[in-house]
Amino acid sequence: MSDESFDGKVVLVTGSSMGIGEETARAFAARGARVVINSARSVEEGRAVAASIQGHYIQANIADPDAPRVLIDGTLAHYGRLDVLVNNAGTTKVIPHQDVDAATVDVWREIFDVNVFATWAVSVAALPALRETNGSIVNVSSVAGLRQTGSSIPYAASKAALNHLTALLAKVVGPNVRVNAVAPGLIDTPWTDDWDVVRGFVQQGAPLKRSGVPTDIAEVIVSLASSAYVTGQILAIDGGLSLVV
Repeated sequence: MSDESFDGKVVLVTGSSMGIGEETARAFAARGARVVINSARSVEEGRAVAASIQGHYIQANIADPDAPRVLIDGTLAHYGRLDVLVNNAGTTKVIPHQDVDAATVDVWREIFDVNVFATWAVSVAALPALRETNGSIVNVSSVAGLRQTGSSIPYAASKAALNHLTALLAKVVGPNVRVNAVAPGLIDTPWTDDWDVVRGFVQQGAPLKRSGVPTDIAEVIVSLASSAYVTGQILAIDGGLSLVV
């Protein structure tokens, strides 16, 4: 069922051609928002998502130095304003935690370039427009940034950094801009199609007895974007698994 809680507002969702990003874009569009879709490589998929929700598509790899301006300037040129930035684009490498030799400094740089440095750069570029609309930022983090888990140590450390970045930024950009983060557990996306062992562990151990789906995360992102008295929070969305492990 649609509502118009974001009627007339503009939302930019990075990494939104599939998975959590796509469902987040669709959730905002269903509530009346005008949505900017973004992807680095899956251009055809991104354009298809944009067309299906009457949105606007911008191709950009957020790790490129010019990407923040491309994304923000492109959004403002097309829609004239920005109310919500969802920093969903991210990357990882699957490396067993005990394989410390495989977690090279190059791997760390590659992951931090996207998950931390680029996310920061896009956020800073968006702040002037968000201040004008009393807008908000929602970062997509991970429970790997809250607990000693995740697809690799560099990935988990990048999400821990993103969590701290979220809180620190929230302290200095209020009262005009709010900054929050969601920290999903295992979510069924193309990234996790073959994570059957982990999925079985979650389904057995989590109080809700299932892994998550992208709409589970999207609805919380939309809620945080509309919650006028919430800032600096990192909300775990893991079916309760962190209660038992």
